[in-house]
Amino acid sequence: MRAALSLLLLLASTHAMHRGKAYIRDKVCQEFNTLGKEEFRTLNIIANSRKFSNATFEEINHLVQEIVSLAETCCAEGADPSCYDAGSSALSAKSCGEASPFPFHPGTAACCRQEGLEQKLCLAALRHAPQQLPRYLQPSNQELCQAFKKDPKDFADRFLYEYASSYGQAPLPVLLGSTRSFLSMVSTCCISPMPTACFLKEKLARKSLSLLTLMSNRACSRFAAYGKDKVTFSYLTSLAQKMPAASFEELFPLAEDAAEVFSQCCDSVAEDCMQRKVEHTAKACSTLSAQDERVANCCKGKNLMENYFCISALPPAPAPKLPEVPKPTDKQLCGEEGARHAKGYLFELARRHPSVPEAALNMLYDASTKVREECCSAKDPSSCLQAKRQLMGEKLPPFLEKASQLCGQYTQLPFLDFKKRLQESLRQALPAASAELLGQLVEQRADFASTCCSHNSPPLYCSSKV
Repeated sequence: MRAALSLLLLLASTHAMHRGKAYIRDKVCQEFNTLGKEEFRTLNIIANSRKFSNATFEEINHLVQEIVSLAETCCAEGADPSCYDAGSSALSAKSCGEASPFPFHPGTAACCRQEGLEQKLCLAALRHAPQQLPRYLQPSNQELCQAFKKDPKDFADRFLYEYASSYGQAPLPVLLGSTRSFLSMVSTCCISPMPTACFLKEKLARKSLSLLTLMSNRACSRFAAYGKDKVTFSYLTSLAQKMPAASFEELFPLAEDAAEVFSQCCDSVAEDCMQRKVEHTAKACSTLSAQDERVANCCKGKNLMENYFCISALPPAPAPKLPEVPKPTDKQLCGEEGARHAKGYLFELARRHPSVPEAALNMLYDASTKVREECCSAKDPSSCLQAKRQLMGEKLPPFLEKASQLCGQYTQLPFLDFKKRLQESLRQALPAASAELLGQLVEQRADFASTCCSHNSPPLYCSSKV
């Protein structure tokens, strides 16, 4: 069974459900006639590569051809008003066929049990989970030009597919601007008498846009995975580990501001939303430059996007000497500001353990949320919280120590030395283990460290590996 494309970028909206067939046809034709055939086709390649990030190029290409053909036929002047509805119904039927060439989705069967507009809307709402790790690797300048000169149209289509499926969480306007810029660079430089110099100049010119695509994909991946509240916590603990001298009161408003930016821009179709909201960096620079020399250096640049990337790439600072973490009281945890007090406690843990990866801190965040939900609604909240504190007192220190040691060694040692140290520590901890088992454990933990010890690690992948 195969899934269909959303017949329009906005087709899955609830408005279409209520306003009917004519509304959908009019929206499609408005888009098609406003954008023109080629731009409409480009947007559909990008939109569907994002939606079906695990599909093959051939599946996406077939789907886009069908959509463009349908719009071209039914949006022409004088076309029968029933043309679009009949054509989209045929496309839905093809999606539900056993031999459908469209991207596979396990939810297709349930959609195909519905009828009419409901079936089309159901199919339009299907999407794959986004890729955890972007797979697009930019070829060399020579390889780019060879592929471009061989078949410019096929080159452009394949690039749009690969790039959009890899960076599918970036806002659509950012993705569209970045792909346009890249294809313009290739078409310009591959016919230039001095392609090397041309590529160098163009890559420098589009550096800010490339960073915006990378950073917005990371940020919006987190927002999609975590939601606004947990993104606030994630950003807060990242800042705490980079700048442990800064207080909760200084960093928490910055974390809230960043989460608000993502909530407004990740699904926005406003062309300059994410670029405008990078003004958040100016607030961070104003607040933190006096606290940390590294941040001050990042903030010297005139380009806010590059400054943001610089701050994001800062490694954790050495652990400061601080007193024992003050634990929130029962009244604080179960009061109106309970969530804030819980974040404050985990913030203090993060700044004292800068090498603990985000995925481990997020696990603690989930556990603390569950404890508050369970205990604050119990008949005897104090007894419940006391029991949880006792359990945490036993489990938390060794957990933090193991996580700190793994990511601390990964950060400080060359990779081969890190694996040797890992093998030695595992051999001591598991003296009866076979060489094969030790090898598997070393590879497993080395893979986790190389992917998840970074603050820019893929959120869902690393959460599943903790």
